[in-house]
Amino acid sequence: MSIVQALPGGWLDTGDNAWQLTAGVLVGLMSIPGLALLYGGVVKKKFAINSAFMVFYAFSIVLIVWVLWAYNMSFGKPWFIMPGTGGNAFLGHPCPTTSAYNMEREAIIPSAASGEPNLGYGMATMVWFQFVFAAITPIILLGAILGRVSFRAWMVFVPLWTTFIYTVGAYSLWGGGWLGQMGVVDYSGGYVIHLASAVSGFTAAAVIGPRLPRDRESFHPNSLLITLAGAGLLWLGWSGFNGGDPFTVNVDAGVGVLNTHTATAAALLTWMMCDVFVYKKPSVLGAVNGMICGLVAITPAAGYVNGTGAIILGIMSALLPWFTWNILGKTWLFRKVDDTLGVIHTHGVAALVGGIGVGILADPGMIEYFGMGTGSSNVNVTGWWYGNFHQVVLQLYGAGFIIVYNVIGTFILLKLIGLFMPLRYDDETLLIGDDAMHGEEAYAIFADGQKIPVMGD
Repeated sequence: MSIVQALPGGWLDTGDNAWQLTAGVLVGLMSIPGLALLYGGVVKKKFAINSAFMVFYAFSIVLIVWVLWAYNMSFGKPWFIMPGTGGNAFLGHPCPTTSAYNMEREAIIPSAASGEPNLGYGMATMVWFQFVFAAITPIILLGAILGRVSFRAWMVFVPLWTTFIYTVGAYSLWGGGWLGQMGVVDYSGGYVIHLASAVSGFTAAAVIGPRLPRDRESFHPNSLLITLAGAGLLWLGWSGFNGGDPFTVNVDAGVGVLNTHTATAAALLTWMMCDVFVYKKPSVLGAVNGMICGLVAITPAAGYVNGTGAIILGIMSALLPWFTWNILGKTWLFRKVDDTLGVIHTHGVAALVGGIGVGILADPGMIEYFGMGTGSSNVNVTGWWYGNFHQVVLQLYGAGFIIVYNVIGTFILLKLIGLFMPLRYDDETLLIGDDAMHGEEAYAIFADGQKIPVMGD
């Protein structure tokens, strides 16, 4: 049973508040140190520092942008063709009264507005929780352009992309926008985060150009153990990713967590089996890719499918990306565009599996609850398997909008930035790596991209 703190109005539920803050920390750990370690370990040694450092920069700058304007753009009122009202929800409402918070909550989940839900925690908690989702999105995008993107261009790109690209998707699906009102569902970011970052990353990879030929031909990880450490943080941190999105401590939070890990285990095993069947041996990197695919695919569906649906999504989320990576990846388009970590496969294709999978497998018996007490609101989603083909159409429509908007928006944004600074490091800098980029090196050993000291120095 929840414990309500005895404050004026009795609105603060300490249990819900504690879980929401904790869930936010778990998601934050997926970025730092999770993806920082994964990226730092999976790239060549000469790019380890630069790759991890860009993660820390993105996490920091998105937080500043988020509390100043991007939160209100994502969860405020519409303003002409762009979402948001401007202003500053966090600094203006660090600990609102119940009525003030309910007014803000109406913008987040319109279906709950008429019930005057009381989530039991302040605006600061909600801003923090939504921030870690906003932060990880450009960090996932980064995986497609590692090994050549300029740090200086990255510094400009991230705040602008968060402002003009991420906020539109978040508002459209989560903030009371038109996709959400149509009935398109995205439980925790399959479209808003993963599909958006994948297609934006693929677009960025095309615009920025490829790595050096020698790096593209041979790009072995400098440390698979560090890669696995980052992958492990990513996997377990996802408990907050999907467990926090009912916005309260309820049955749906547990369902979301269990479905998340079930689908991920199924996906990891499926990718590994494919590698064994075709290449005769299991691959660590393949298993990590399968893990990521499962996490991505269950994200839009975690609260809408039952356990059987989670396993089906896990299997399909590995099979299709494995095929696009290993078979279609050898075709002209995928060979021309240098997507360093295959983000278009592990996040883009997997997100489509999960997003469209909701339209097929959503079980109307799985009720997602928002809020608490008499003000609760529930959302029943029925998939094609249970007689509602229209949900598939809606999911396709939502995916189409996210893809088109992110491709066009990212292309324009990068072209504009490219007018003022190079988007890519020059070949000499890429040949040397971290020492030329930052004057620092990841390991005190001598290999590609590091200077060998002269005897007597």
